[in-house]
Amino acid sequence: MGGRDTDVVLLDENGVRCDGRRIDQTRRVEIRAGVLRNAHGSAYIEFGDNKILAGVFGPRDVHPKHMSDTDTGILRCRYHMSPFSVTERKNPAPSRREIEISKVIKEALEPSLMLEKFPRTVVDVFMEVLQADGGSRCAALSAASVALADAGIPMRDMVCACAAGKVADTIVLDVNNEEDQAGQADMPVGYMPNMDRITLIQLDGVLTPDEYKRCVRTAVDGCRQVYEVQKKALADRFFGGGGKEGSGDGA
Repeated sequence: MGGRDTDVVLLDENGVRCDGRRIDQTRRVEIRAGVLRNAHGSAYIEFGDNKILAGVFGPRDVHPKHMSDTDTGILRCRYHMSPFSVTERKNPAPSRREIEISKVIKEALEPSLMLEKFPRTVVDVFMEVLQADGGSRCAALSAASVALADAGIPMRDMVCACAAGKVADTIVLDVNNEEDQAGQADMPVGYMPNMDRITLIQLDGVLTPDEYKRCVRTAVDGCRQVYEVQKKALADRFFGGGGKEGSGDGA
């Protein structure tokens, strides 16, 4: 109904999506901070059926030295999907998609970080997708931002991320894998709430100008929900007994 795959009923006549959610409801979101002992900062996120680990190392010396910047620190990001993260075994070598997502996440995180305080150094962020379920770049970006905060990297704000999209001619929040594959459009958005600044916006599909604006507003609303889970994860980590789960159901 309204998608590219007519065998999948993405939205029924009551406005209920294929996974039982309302059009304005996110999937379940849980985040834990400080889950890796050997990283300077870390986080684990479950966003729907996405399961992703993020680890941060640095600031530390840059190798090779010629890559360092005398005026600021640099950020390096690696997004990687484990071979068992999808239904058919994935080649462990980095794909073009993983390289592209690594670059996108790096550029989305950079405005939030005060790397100018650490010239000639590098901060490395590693994101490992253990299980993928649509929207993994948004989940990885949200986990990476929590891991950076856990590492004590000076930040202007955390970056929270959520996608919106067009399914069965309707703008919906937090596109899942089936909706991503068979829907009409998908828009991942990264957002810094305290600065009211979008740091990531992409669009796969076609939207009218009005649908585009509604899609951005819907995604930002979802980002704000994720932001509350991020803050709770850090509060639990440092003030509530160390690493209890933050959770949100988008209701």
